[in-house]
Amino acid sequence: MTNREIVLNQLRHIETPVVPYTIAFEGDVAERLDAYYGTPDWRKRITPFMRGIGCVATDHKDRVDATHNRDLYGGLWRTDRIPWHLEVPPLAEPNFDGYTFPKAETFFRPEWKEDGRKFCETNTDTFRLGNLGWGLFERCWTLRGFENALMDIVAEQDFFQEMVDRLTNLYLQFVDYTCDLPIDAVLFGDDWGDQQGVIVGPELWRKFFKPAWAKVYERVHSHGKIVMSHSCGSVADIIPDLIEIGLDCLESCQPEARGMNPYELKKRFGDKLAFWGCIGSQHLLPFDTPANIRAEIAKLRREMSVGGGFIMAPAKPFQPETPTENAVAAIEAMTQS
Repeated sequence: MTNREIVLNQLRHIETPVVPYTIAFEGDVAERLDAYYGTPDWRKRITPFMRGIGCVATDHKDRVDATHNRDLYGGLWRTDRIPWHLEVPPLAEPNFDGYTFPKAETFFRPEWKEDGRKFCETNTDTFRLGNLGWGLFERCWTLRGFENALMDIVAEQDFFQEMVDRLTNLYLQFVDYTCDLPIDAVLFGDDWGDQQGVIVGPELWRKFFKPAWAKVYERVHSHGKIVMSHSCGSVADIIPDLIEIGLDCLESCQPEARGMNPYELKKRFGDKLAFWGCIGSQHLLPFDTPANIRAEIAKLRREMSVGGGFIMAPAKPFQPETPTENAVAAIEAMTQS
């Protein structure tokens, strides 16, 4: 069974002898692991079950000066601090007067697409994802600024609906362009949740974003591809809605957020929705013990993979504050045969 077949079976809710996983790093974690092992050869033990491919520049920014970049919608970002900060949104007022909304072609990258096609054709044993980040909610607040967008969704609903509609039409074109590649799935990124729940609340999410994402997910399925979506935080209140509109796999399943206990999610929704993630990045990896990390990963592998529907991963890439010994424990537990 190839790595691609293993992932496909899990997404089809079929158990596999090996549980697939993904591993990513931020900061200096990988370099510290090189030093711990005395060689970068430890990286060879990571099985490449999945590979992301991008051909749409959803987050392209051009440099303005030493500390500022401008995105393709016109937003001005300060980039010398982490996280990046939106200083001047493109829309100062809740209307599109005098604003030229970008065309889909502005974001297309034919050279990336050609590279992606070559990769797909030469790596048929790997599950291939078409990445489309900065989704509809995130792009709404980057057009207006975060606080403004939260006020608009209540006080300027006609404008907010127009903004969502324009972005949805753009994303449908992004999907068509991406699905022209021989990929297996499309992975969207759109952070709907904070620690306690859906940022705009379930009802406003259902009013504005559920119909929009239903169109986008349907378009992916019309191309014969799998739908996968990333959201940080708690989205427990809208998981039934996501299933209803066609989501196949939810990532990142942040277990420390309210209602996102992976074992409970598996019991409630595991026959309808696959889960990707579930290793805690807020407490387990940075603050717990290596022994507890190994035990939790073993439990996730054992219980979450029953009946398929599970891809194991840290909820976020290994963060810079992860102690080396904890990173070692997680990597060795995840990559064991």
